[in-house]
Amino acid sequence: MATLEPVRRSRIYEHIVEQIQRLIQEGQLAPGDQLPPERTLAELFQVSRASVREALRALELRGLIEGRQGGGTFVKAISGEDLVPSLAAALLAGRAEMDQLMEVRMIIEPHVAELAAVRASPQAIARLEELLERQAQRIERGEIPIEEDTAFHNALAVSIGNDVLLRLLNLIVDLLEESRARWFQSPDRPRKSLVGHRNVLAAIKRRDQAAAYQAMLEHLREVRETLPVNPA
Repeated sequence: MATLEPVRRSRIYEHIVEQIQRLIQEGQLAPGDQLPPERTLAELFQVSRASVREALRALELRGLIEGRQGGGTFVKAISGEDLVPSLAAALLAGRAEMDQLMEVRMIIEPHVAELAAVRASPQAIARLEELLERQAQRIERGEIPIEEDTAFHNALAVSIGNDVLLRLLNLIVDLLEESRARWFQSPDRPRKSLVGHRNVLAAIKRRDQAAAYQAMLEHLREVRETLPVNPA
């Protein structure tokens, strides 16, 4: 791990994520390799253990690492598509591009919620509840829960059992995360996101397809209407 660099910029955990992801992409960390303990990583990066934990959680939600029973965090076996460098910020520079992405989401995701109301297993629903609890906890701590937001929408897609859809969403995962990062710039939006997610999940738990569709559509409409953009 000698190639790791001290982190000295804002949003510290993101830069830890970038460095570990780069090591995986370059093959310096291979599937099955165990990461050093939190304390060691904190010393290598010269950051707090809290920042390391935040980075590891983000990497786990992205599917790059996993914790195993008995202790330890390991690199997962993933496809090369998962490690394509993000061009999201450049692609979403203006309002037109962001609107187009939100239009795609509004075409796809309400139907995902509608299908989840029928297909989601009890285990999938428990996973969605867990993610919303984690999202709520981070909001209470004054943190921005982008990873949990991303993971909630991904878990919904996983719950309907459509591999083609998952491949499609994987192609635009960086764009989706960038749009969420933009939306969360306002301090009131994390709680609005949580309310929207809870409405969707409540409809899914009732097995109400129409309500699940409408709840997701309303959630995405609110995001689209209040989404800031960078100057073109």
